Amino acid sequence: MNWGVFEGLLSGVNKYSTAFGRIWLSLVFIFRLLVYVVAAERVWSDDHKDFDCNTRQPGCGNVCYDHFFPVSHIRLWALQLILVTCPSLLVIMHVAYREAKQQKHRATVGDDCRHVYSNPGKKRGGLWWTYLLSLIFKAGVDVVFLYIFYRFYRNYTLPRLVKCELPPCPNVVDCFISRPTEKNIFTLFMVVTACICVVLSLVEATYLVGKR
Repeated sequence: MNWGVFEGLLSGVNKYSTAFGRIWLSLVFIFRLLVYVVAAERVWSDDHKDFDCNTRQPGCGNVCYDHFFPVSHIRLWALQLILVTCPSLLVIMHVAYREAKQQKHRATVGDDCRHVYSNPGKKRGGLWWTYLLSLIFKAGVDVVFLYIFYRFYRNYTLPRLVKCELPPCPNVVDCFISRPTEKNIFTLFMVVTACICVVLSLVEATYLVGKR
């Protein structure tokens, strides 16, 4: 990852965000993205390899693992983080479009012309709607993924032991998950931070509407 480019994007997002938006961005970057990159990926790196079933029947372990882990936590979190940060980049692109339009107008008419936008970064008109919709989209993405996690992994927890009787398993097979307690702690942490981000997005949207 090019951290210089990423730092520039964060600076741009912070520049056009409200105080609530800056708190949201810090929470996503420190408590979600860094935790994901530094720790969570390593915790789930051995989930398939160390999924042990008390049978040597070929294919039984793979079938049972696919049944109880249809989508890996890591891949779901990666997709969630990508989708939840994209709307903030759309706000930067909208501001960049305004600035480019302003420069083009100035080059055509001259420096003494009336500005198309008095302040391209001020949240008015279309930019206000872009920013508001980005907040709603971010909150919606987190809510959808919280629901997906709940459907796949009931109560967001992983059991120590699962019983599988799917073909080609010869009978009811006991399968053991690798490091379930550690994984449950990380899952709970990510769920709580996602809930806080949803609240912050809704509070910021309410603040934005009330201020207007």
